[in-house]
Amino acid sequence: MYKITDECVACGTCMDECEHDAIKEGDIYEIDQDACQECGNCIDACPSDAIIEE
Repeated sequence: MYKITDECVACGTCMDECEHDAIKEGDIYEIDQDACQECGNCIDACPSDAIIEE
């Protein structure tokens, strides 16, 4: 399970890389756990290392 932490700067890079539309926009982006396929594209794309695996 992946989680977006408070380090998120809401740049949208992770959302662009998510092939499953699992990331939703906000002050801090959120990952829809039901839609997430844990492919890791978002982790690799995040410039602020704000996405972690729990």
